[in-house]
Amino acid sequence: MIEFRIHGRGGQGSVAAAYLLAAAAFEAGFECQAFPAFGAERRGAPVMAFVRIDRNPILLRAQVRNPHYMIVQDDTLLQIPGIAAGLRPGGAMLVNSRRPADAFAARFETRVVTLPATDLAVREIGKPIPNTALLAALLALTEALPQEALAAALRGRFHGATLERNLALIETAAGLVEAGAWKEKHDA
Repeated sequence: MIEFRIHGRGGQGSVAAAYLLAAAAFEAGFECQAFPAFGAERRGAPVMAFVRIDRNPILLRAQVRNPHYMIVQDDTLLQIPGIAAGLRPGGAMLVNSRRPADAFAARFETRVVTLPATDLAVREIGKPIPNTALLAALLALTEALPQEALAAALRGRFHGATLERNLALIETAAGLVEAGAWKEKHDA
């Protein structure tokens, strides 16, 4: 099983990202699970979402406490104490930031890749919603799922110009990261 934890702020699409990642896993033939964790938060408040994918049925029904990979949709969230708690040894973090990965990697003692996902989203889709760019980068980095699975998930959610802009965004974002940089052996 591969587990993911997504940290973001209300309105950035963290929950939508979790559902899209799970839909991509489903498209690729995996069992999947996605769900958010938030209370009465409002736009801008910190939120988390969780995703599990596996080739076998997923029986665990709890928050992801020890993710293999984390997506942080807003680099200001890295100031929250313990945000990376539970990240597995050998795990990795993808951060939406204009700052270089070195600015975060030493502090968290993990592999970190940064991507200016909000800038990419504004340029490609006209909205500051970084989730699609981050998912494409995550899949390029991990090779956990094929990019086409994400494209299929997007086709199930969008249509017309919105779909075309999001498909262009995944191609751009995936092209900006080193393919397979985080690839590890998983039994998924």
